Amino acid sequence: MKVLVLGATGGTGSHVLRVALSAGHDVTVLVRDASALDVTDGVRVLTGDATSPDDVRSAVAGQDAVLDAIGSRNIRHPIEVEVGRALLPAMHEAGVDRLVVCSAFGVGDSQDDANTLQKVFFHTVLGKVYAAKEVADAEVRDSGLDWTLVYPTRLTDDPATGSLATGERLPEGRGIHVTRADVARFMLAQLTDATWSRKTVVVTGAAD
Repeated sequence: MKVLVLGATGGTGSHVLRVALSAGHDVTVLVRDASALDVTDGVRVLTGDATSPDDVRSAVAGQDAVLDAIGSRNIRHPIEVEVGRALLPAMHEAGVDRLVVCSAFGVGDSQDDANTLQKVFFHTVLGKVYAAKEVADAEVRDSGLDWTLVYPTRLTDDPATGSLATGERLPEGRGIHVTRADVARFMLAQLTDATWSRKTVVVTGAAD
């Protein structure tokens, strides 16, 4: 498939890029700084801004699917809403239907399954980011596209385990951590699996 990866220089996005390449996909990335990419061999690299409608329109054209792993690096000025408002119209214009977005556990109704300390953290330290993700995710749900919203629990940089628990709610008896590598593999799997089409899925690892 021809796949656009957004957020390819980030912690999770860099894993998504590597997994997409290893799966044999034709991968395009849109990045501000190409020198920040972990890998470029076999990658179509476009330099631009994921909040720019023109840059995103150029990147989306000709793709089969979009994997969005963008996360706000500045928690005071989240960009998720701006990215979505550039991306969703571009996908419609280009006739690209499949969209997989890495959001976060604790956004929207998923916060009901968070513990007290998590809720405090989500609403204070990450308050602006989570508010932006909630708006952006709602717009994805209303987009009419074939979307999947992935809500990973606390992300770690540990090696992939190959063991995930998934559900519309946080699976009982499971941990509150998941590796970025496992999340990347799960996102890639959604390109050919309709199980979570037009659904939100909480993704976590084995019990801690």
